[in-house]
Amino acid sequence: MKIKEIIVVEGKDDTVAVKRAVDADTIETNGSAIGDEVIDRIRLAQQTRGVIILTDPDYPGERIRKIVAEKVPGCKHAFLPKEEAIAKRKRGLGVEHASLESIQRALQNVKEEMQEYISDITWDDLLEAGLVGGEKASGRRERLGKLLKIGHTNGKQLFKRLQMFQISKAAFEEAVTQVLQEDTE
Repeated sequence: MKIKEIIVVEGKDDTVAVKRAVDADTIETNGSAIGDEVIDRIRLAQQTRGVIILTDPDYPGERIRKIVAEKVPGCKHAFLPKEEAIAKRKRGLGVEHASLESIQRALQNVKEEMQEYISDITWDDLLEAGLVGGEKASGRRERLGKLLKIGHTNGKQLFKRLQMFQISKAAFEEAVTQVLQEDTE
């Protein structure tokens, strides 16, 4: 599978894993202290070929994703579920530990960031679905993020991603129904 866009990853091990899974070029951020030089390269990549951000499904990975997305608008996003990024033999969580199939699946389900979209999903919809403010909210958000392929987030990030990736109210409601059914099983 050949990827036209340049994939932004955190480090060398992520590049190795991505290149084993797909034919693609990468830019490494080398952690969350992303320098201006790296941001400039990502901007150039966005202008010429487009960019897909594929970071680890943890706090530092989300922080890097947020920094890059803020400084380079219009990036696409690929998300790996946490359970598919856990190291088998040693401790660790990240893109470098994911299987080839998991990386390919994440890149096939890329979400495009839209700047001017206003969703009909409201904060009240998240409250009513039990996605914020309850003891089961975090688990529900994690399952919803996996179903919608937008990653695991806190409540505010979920609301922003639903807007940013233009998730329709129908798709949201369908996923919420499935999540709530899983709660009762």
